[in-house]
Amino acid sequence: MTIEEMLSKVDHTLLKAFATWEDIKKLCDEAVKYHTASVCVPPAYVKRIHDTYGEQVNICTVVGFPLGYSVTEAKLAEVRCALAEGCHEIDMVVNIGDVKNGDFDKVEREIRTLKEACGEHILKVIIETCYLTEEEKIALCRIVTDAGADYIKTSTGFGTGGATKEDVELFKRQIGAAVKIKAAGGVSTLEDLEMFLNLGCDRVGTSRAVGLYEQSLGPGATKEEKEIG
Repeated sequence: MTIEEMLSKVDHTLLKAFATWEDIKKLCDEAVKYHTASVCVPPAYVKRIHDTYGEQVNICTVVGFPLGYSVTEAKLAEVRCALAEGCHEIDMVVNIGDVKNGDFDKVEREIRTLKEACGEHILKVIIETCYLTEEEKIALCRIVTDAGADYIKTSTGFGTGGATKEDVELFKRQIGAAVKIKAAGGVSTLEDLEMFLNLGCDRVGTSRAVGLYEQSLGPGATKEEKEIG
């Protein structure tokens, strides 16, 4: 798999609380240069990115992030605002408390409600695997499928663990045919990135891929050698 192919599957991510506009602008410039799948950014920056870059970047933002325990009405308001401001993709966090309480019908209703609000826009559902039993992960694969979401996503990157090979393999066995997989959290090398893509992930969320690629070229690389596509 070429680096171009790998980067085209990356949600180029910056979700730190202290991210400045200069940080976000650098992220977007890299996304344009390297043709990443999207930029995944805090909701507060969606409108400014859209106003600055237009359709040059595919904007993804997060909802109910990172803990997931916002009420559905609050998450729905976040979705509507993000889409109105130019966002194309939504990564929502499930209510993990509802999952642990076994209230799976409520979890499914929330996902379905947010997908209806998204319409043709992509909805990715973060289930935060590090907090779940295998039985809960399997239940959520069914719920994400039945609710009509586009992706199941492993992690926020803010929990106690990130994506694992075992969780992606479990997803592949349990999700419906229309659901894609996004791995996120702890993708720290180009080898990690390639592994998750080869396992069948359609997207990988990471803040590191572009930097790792540029480092791999070495300090003597020319500007032209760093250009892709």
